[in-house]
Amino acid sequence: MKIYDRPGFPNPARIRIVLAQKGLDAKVTFESVDLIGAQHKEDAFLAKNPSGVLPLLELDDGTLIAESTAITEYLDNLDGNPVLTGSTPREKGLIHMMQRRAESELLDAVGIYFHHATPGLGPALQKHKSPQWEHRKQWGERERDRAIRGMCYFDQVLREHPFVAGDNFSMADITVFAGLAFADAAGIQIADELAQLKAWRARVAELPAVKNRSGQDFEAEDLRRMGF
Repeated sequence: MKIYDRPGFPNPARIRIVLAQKGLDAKVTFESVDLIGAQHKEDAFLAKNPSGVLPLLELDDGTLIAESTAITEYLDNLDGNPVLTGSTPREKGLIHMMQRRAESELLDAVGIYFHHATPGLGPALQKHKSPQWEHRKQWGERERDRAIRGMCYFDQVLREHPFVAGDNFSMADITVFAGLAFADAAGIQIADELAQLKAWRARVAELPAVKNRSGQDFEAEDLRRMGF
């Protein structure tokens, strides 16, 4: 299997945690895509994934699977023992519900704020966004507020359950964890009063699949081009 991604970015990080959780790291090769240079918006990549987003999984028979949730489903079910996407109808329903909320109410909201209300990743990628800066900025700031409300929501959820979708670590937890990391990069902090969310984050950060995952830092060239 091959995965097209870029270390240090939230959706690629989600899949690398899945790979670590499932013990599949050795069965995958990675092909780095230049996100800052908007390589994922060029014709060669769009021919593989018309959505123009990362990550992208390419199977040995040439099958292409895009979207992080779909890739997670595939990887989690390869061995017939799904531990991240649910093994019963009830588990699957709850996990997919919370997975979607983790995306819409946190990860995607942070992404819209980052790409539309800040300089984002620079001019090569920004030309693929809306040219109406003032409208973009207002939209992005509304999404920042949405992300903050999302943090409050997940703090409430975690007061009742140890993990986002119930009693077990799942892909919904991975998505919330990635969303919080993205929020850090975008300058959106977890409020001090969200003690449950903070405690959950610290606990998840120590899980082996999260703590020992490889290739999650930004590449040196990316840091330089972002001004670090």
